[in-house]
Amino acid sequence: MTALPVFRTPRWAALTALLTTSVLLTACGSGTDDSGAGGGKPKSGGTLTFAVGSDAGCVDPQQVASNDTIYSVRQTVDSLTDQDPKTGKIVPWLAKSWDISADTKTFTFHLRSGVTFSDGSELTAQVVKDNFDAVPKLGALATLAQGYLSGVESTTVVDPLTVKVTFKEPNAQFLQATSTHSLGIESSASVKKTPQQKCSDGIVGSGPFVLKQYVQNQSITLAKRTGYAWGSSRWSKTGEAYLDKLVFKVVPEAGVRAGSLQSGQVDAIASVGKANEAALKGGQVTLQRRANPGVVFGLGLNNSRPVLKDAKVRQAILFAIDREQIADTVFPTGTQAATSILAHTTPDYTDLSSDLAFDAAKAKSLLDSAGWKPGSDGIRTKDGKKLALTVTWIPNSATNQPALELIQQQLKDVGVEITLQQVQVTQLAPKLQSGDYDAAWGNVTRADPDILRSSFSTKLANFYRVPAGSLDTTLTAQAATTDAGKRERLVGVAQELIVQNAYYAPVVELQTQLGVSTKVHDLNFDASSRIQLHDTWIG
Repeated sequence: MTALPVFRTPRWAALTALLTTSVLLTACGSGTDDSGAGGGKPKSGGTLTFAVGSDAGCVDPQQVASNDTIYSVRQTVDSLTDQDPKTGKIVPWLAKSWDISADTKTFTFHLRSGVTFSDGSELTAQVVKDNFDAVPKLGALATLAQGYLSGVESTTVVDPLTVKVTFKEPNAQFLQATSTHSLGIESSASVKKTPQQKCSDGIVGSGPFVLKQYVQNQSITLAKRTGYAWGSSRWSKTGEAYLDKLVFKVVPEAGVRAGSLQSGQVDAIASVGKANEAALKGGQVTLQRRANPGVVFGLGLNNSRPVLKDAKVRQAILFAIDREQIADTVFPTGTQAATSILAHTTPDYTDLSSDLAFDAAKAKSLLDSAGWKPGSDGIRTKDGKKLALTVTWIPNSATNQPALELIQQQLKDVGVEITLQQVQVTQLAPKLQSGDYDAAWGNVTRADPDILRSSFSTKLANFYRVPAGSLDTTLTAQAATTDAGKRERLVGVAQELIVQNAYYAPVVELQTQLGVSTKVHDLNFDASSRIQLHDTWIG
């Protein structure tokens, strides 16, 4: 076990409070954090076969944002820090300790010695610098990592095991960012590859598992890293992982995934929807659930589209959506309707349920006042044009299509015609980047409210084409302050600005639900409701 870190900043107490303002709720079908019945003594060996619904078309952790692929690639890289899923506390991993300047502009990480990548090269401060210097050049798929490092002034090698990251402005969110898969550390050889090469060929990491084979849209196979000895300080097992092999199979049909788990063909499945819950309950399967922090599932509106430039139209869309019906009809048991742009498990979440209450009459009134009048077919028109929007979505969750079909009907009831456009996972980021879309269905997971800045700041990717204004100022300020109370207030203001201006239409909180065989033990969620398989064993 790694020694506890020594923190040398006089304002660390305030920053710790800032990072642990919310206990991240875990609610599992078995009533615990892990799966498996009967327990017993952990044993090494075996293969875990995990069925997921989709493939992101990329096996570089720094460029992957889809949970189905994060589950596998997360196992190949370590991060500078880790985050406790119960308390939100940041704990050591590759960095044994760190110093933070009083103004939160400078972060100095003291690395563990003896860490190697699977190609035999050593972890050094230079490798960390190479990683952080390369992230801004990765392109559209790496917007999360790029957002975390935005505003970097320099990354400096202090000595072989000490690296200093300096920002132009105060950046209190950065410590938590270093715990994410998006800033997982890769070997220098991997960093030198093109983004496309990293996606297709994979990367060399220092993680507990090594990529052995990637067959796009079919499978990802990982093998245990022999000699691994530098796991996160919060893991229960020291040294190598228990499992010898991990196989992630892409099985798009939810019913087929459920059947494969019941028959024993696979050991665990992702994205269990309500339709398959009853069949999986009892017997040799445990359902594990955890609400994802971050930006909730919803319609990301392209605010630059002529129709959607009108705030009344955007607000009408918000009021026309019956979130409770969608949560109760489509999503796993326990899923909560959105009550803000942030999930309730996100630090500094603000309850804005009154601003998101279903009110079809109000939606119709807003559209009337915006000049959109009902046509003979019930769809509204203005200046000879129908009020018609296309919603782009990807098939990375079994709940996406049925949820959108309900939204389609709800919006039709107030006179808005919705066309659903399915694209491949690999096509979504370029489409958002191009701006050639009306609305896009999705969510973004992060156990820190700075995800709002990554998603809505006009100074970053700004996929939703939000106009510059006071929201930018608020988002920048919350990222800078070390005062927990001030940050909470600023994040609250940001949530209000996004919801009340209807830049995005929140619908439901994402609740990750996995189906896991009872022979699988200690398959645990991390702070972002993804999985960590180092401690997992089969018995």
